[in-house]
Amino acid sequence: MSLLSDELRDSRLGAVNPIAKLVAAAVLTLTLLLSIDPVSAAVTLVLTLALLPFTGVAVRPLWLRSWPIVVGAAIAAGATVLYGRPAGEVYLEWGLLRVSDGSIDLALAIFLRVLAIAVPGIVLFSTTDPTDLADGLGQMLRLPPRFVLGALAGLRLVGLLVEDWRELSLARRARGIADTGRLRRFAGQAFALFVLAIRRGTKLATAMEARGFGADVPRTWARPSRLHARDGVVVAISVAIAAASVIAAVLAGTWTFVLGM
Repeated sequence: MSLLSDELRDSRLGAVNPIAKLVAAAVLTLTLLLSIDPVSAAVTLVLTLALLPFTGVAVRPLWLRSWPIVVGAAIAAGATVLYGRPAGEVYLEWGLLRVSDGSIDLALAIFLRVLAIAVPGIVLFSTTDPTDLADGLGQMLRLPPRFVLGALAGLRLVGLLVEDWRELSLARRARGIADTGRLRRFAGQAFALFVLAIRRGTKLATAMEARGFGADVPRTWARPSRLHARDGVVVAISVAIAAASVIAAVLAGTWTFVLGM
């Protein structure tokens, strides 16, 4: 059973091999990590959003997965504006707070850089079924099957945590102990969920061991993982986006190699 919704599974990116998506995301991420400048990050972000209609991924699912990162990037940028390294004209100085041209430029670069790294990854991996990813990691990258299958089993239990949390809330409300003391209720419910997760994980580990998943023998795979032409297209697009961002930053004179800072 797939963990993806029908909409994401049937999108154009849903048919792309997860290993190709992993390579594409790595290309974009490594390129953005080489420099801290707003131009390269902005170019990557704009091109990614421009290609979004061709991926078949709707805006709403993307936003629901991205908004915590947007909030975190805004917080990081705000702190950088106030406490970043001063350079150029200083607009505000009060104690440890110092707002200058340098801190504003750095904050903008950090905000765009976080989004430029996160959004492509969310677009690529929100259409990836965990089972397909495990097949690719085990067959193409030759990772240890015990690690791959254990991670897959744990990932499949993540969705159950949401249901467990909802059932715990309803059970406590039915018993009349969920109307007051929100902080104490949250702490108690979180501890109960933690205990439940440990018990379920222990049972799953025992069941998998009993079925031979921990044996050190050559393992066969039910579904072969292969690369196709569409996978090469996705990787080529990521390389083109990375090259365009670097060229734009160099031409704009904002490219700042991290190791050279």
